[in-house]
Amino acid sequence: MKLKAILSLVLAGLSTSSAFAFPVGRTVSLDFFRAPAKRSLRGDKVNFEGIVALSNCSGAIVRYETGRPSDQAMVLTNGHCNEGGLIDPGTFLMNEATNRQFAVLDPADGRSLGRITAEKIIYGTMTKTDITLYRVKETYQQIMDKFRVRPLTLASRQAAEGTKIEIVSGYWKTGYSCAIDYFVDTLKEDAWTMRNSIKYTQPGCHTIHGTSGSPIVAAGTDKVIGINNTGNDDGEKCTMDNPCEIDRNGKVTVQKGASYGQNIYYLYSCIDSQDRFDLKIKGCRLPGGDAANTPNIRRVSLRAPHGASRSHR
Repeated sequence: MKLKAILSLVLAGLSTSSAFAFPVGRTVSLDFFRAPAKRSLRGDKVNFEGIVALSNCSGAIVRYETGRPSDQAMVLTNGHCNEGGLIDPGTFLMNEATNRQFAVLDPADGRSLGRITAEKIIYGTMTKTDITLYRVKETYQQIMDKFRVRPLTLASRQAAEGTKIEIVSGYWKTGYSCAIDYFVDTLKEDAWTMRNSIKYTQPGCHTIHGTSGSPIVAAGTDKVIGINNTGNDDGEKCTMDNPCEIDRNGKVTVQKGASYGQNIYYLYSCIDSQDRFDLKIKGCRLPGGDAANTPNIRRVSLRAPHGASRSHR
């Protein structure tokens, strides 16, 4: 979680840009939807396919592996990036009405093509992982017709250590390239605890404030294998903006400058055969599900004062 303030001028520019006007619609074939995006961060060239900018964070238009063009699209960002502020430890949001907007970026240069609007937070939490999953009003086909932008695909399995990755920020319109160093058993930041977190190799992925919510994409594919969310700024131990690693034996490790992301494949344990999200599905591993190993978890409302609004990594 990156909580340091980002210049209000930058925030205002993202939220009020005249580039949000919709372009003339164009029909895109279903083959365009199915073809995986070829991603590359060679030199200064960043592929912004499926990337969106939030007022305070980054995010991506995503679909399940079995998603259809006629499905309403989804946007993935961090739990700490939702418009209600921090989500308390041991709590989650689900089926919360919203009208949040996201700027859709041009795959070639990152400029804003227009905006899409969320109608619901499907699920959000900062316990075990750090995600907010929105459902938007537009379908994937409608987004393709208007913007010629394809969604990224949520990977259903955990990636392996050493996997080459790319992290693309819609907020800063930039990208990072490195690999998965290893998985952290427990990552603790202030009162929040995350499990099986992704640590990046360095140099290459020293992410900064504003990159929160950026998808972690397997290099050369359209597969989202995680979500960027935090890093240790000052070398402090287990404090805000200074997460610490805790191994299975309880040993605490602190590395100044380390950056981390969270796994997202848990989502697949909580959807039915029609891709409908349901925490009651047997084996659901997200907080609130029966296999999450998160005792005393409780559901909260988006409108409840569960934290301060903030800017993020």
